[in-house]
Amino acid sequence: MLVSAKEMLDKAKAGHYAVGQFNINNLEWTKAILATAQELNSPVILGVSEGAGKYMTGFTTVADMVKAMINEMGITVPVALHLDHGSYDGCLKCIKAGFSSIMFDGSHYPIDENVAKTTELVKMAHDNNMSIEAEVGAIGGEEDGVIGKGECADPQECKSIADLGVDMLAAGIGNIHGKYPENWEGLSFETLDAIQQLTGDMPLVLHGGTGIPEDMIKKAISLGVAKINVNTECQLSFAAATRKYVEEGKDLEGKGFDPRKLLAPGVEAIKATVKEKMELFGSVGKA
Repeated sequence: MLVSAKEMLDKAKAGHYAVGQFNINNLEWTKAILATAQELNSPVILGVSEGAGKYMTGFTTVADMVKAMINEMGITVPVALHLDHGSYDGCLKCIKAGFSSIMFDGSHYPIDENVAKTTELVKMAHDNNMSIEAEVGAIGGEEDGVIGKGECADPQECKSIADLGVDMLAAGIGNIHGKYPENWEGLSFETLDAIQQLTGDMPLVLHGGTGIPEDMIKKAISLGVAKINVNTECQLSFAAATRKYVEEGKDLEGKGFDPRKLLAPGVEAIKATVKEKMELFGSVGKA
């Protein structure tokens, strides 16, 4: 069932586990993630970047596809359809398209402008029974043309945004989109702890979940992180499985070129990655 992310994240924060956000890029990815969530009885958040939304011909197409798949597959676990790193205009489009959750990434604006735009979107989201995520501090790396240096967020600015009534808060704590470099200094738990102390029960969000060591993931959850985003790791596992299938010449055997067969190993790889993350995050059996 398609729901706001608020209740699932409030439960996760109180229960000291995290809900995974897994980005979707097409029907196969969506089906794989939904099937795994149902199998493991885990709540799940389907993330859609603006680039992926455009690739899938628009947010209305995405929302209609997800709603239809939930119905056709008999999905009973809570599912949130969430805009990832949305612009102001992107948020408006997703509200209209029927998403159940949005993220407004105002981290690149001066804090006053971030506050003003977030305030407007909080009201619109809540008027439409949607949850909303905001961001303070830049997430390092690049995603859909959004480039950040990975600056740690100012805890006081985080409090300013949290006080606006957002349902979850993404704060830069040294995390990075994509692969982490060998010289990565790790997460700033000092910053995370300071943010949690000022924002109280607010569920915190950890972007760039791919490649963060398990012990850091568990410590972040203990310090208030209730939502962890995973995208690159699914992409890598999908690509590796597809490459293996082609390199072994299986696409040339019989009707191995059929897209349903060609993409099947990648889909299974995504399922395995999602299962591994849900177990690590502690969301299995929490639907």
